[in-house]
Amino acid sequence: MGGHRDMAPYRRPLAIALTAGAAVLVAGALIAYRWGGSDGGLVILNEVHAHFVAMGWLALVSLIAAALLGARRPYTRVALTLPVAVLGIPIMTIFTMLSLLAGGQERSESLEAPGREDRRLVVEEGSAMIDPLWFVYVHQGEGLWERRWAVGYFNGDAEDNELREAVWTAPDRIRLTTSGGVVEEVTITADGRPDRTVSAG
Repeated sequence: MGGHRDMAPYRRPLAIALTAGAAVLVAGALIAYRWGGSDGGLVILNEVHAHFVAMGWLALVSLIAAALLGARRPYTRVALTLPVAVLGIPIMTIFTMLSLLAGGQERSESLEAPGREDRRLVVEEGSAMIDPLWFVYVHQGEGLWERRWAVGYFNGDAEDNELREAVWTAPDRIRLTTSGGVVEEVTITADGRPDRTVSAG
């Protein structure tokens, strides 16, 4: 009993801290979704967005813990935590399963543009069930202001669609070659944006 009374002064501050932490996680995920991505989004926010599921689970657990600590009466705790758990757990479970099915992306190549230290060609590999995937991006800028644009997407569901080569042929031009021998040239504008996006498969 004494232990519970000793914790009493800290319960509300802990609940407030946990609620604030959950709010920061949710806000971070929303900001990453809005200003990240592969259409000129900030690379650092794209990295945050890659941890969306983990951030969601942490926010959910933080909210439940905050309700348990902040509410004094047992029925109030149940009234606060039950809706959060009933709604949040199934939603986050669905997001987790979708994330696992989609698989992750791992960087396999990063090539600096000729004469351009602020511009890079980045290739990332992933998978869709058993099919290999390749994602090609251009990164431009440095540090926190580095942005990225999608240049190409290749799905290895057919042997001819596999990405065989992604190289710079000039500071503003990229050549993409598939296993089927198809060659695509993409021009990069001054701000790093490709003039088109190539896809196969």
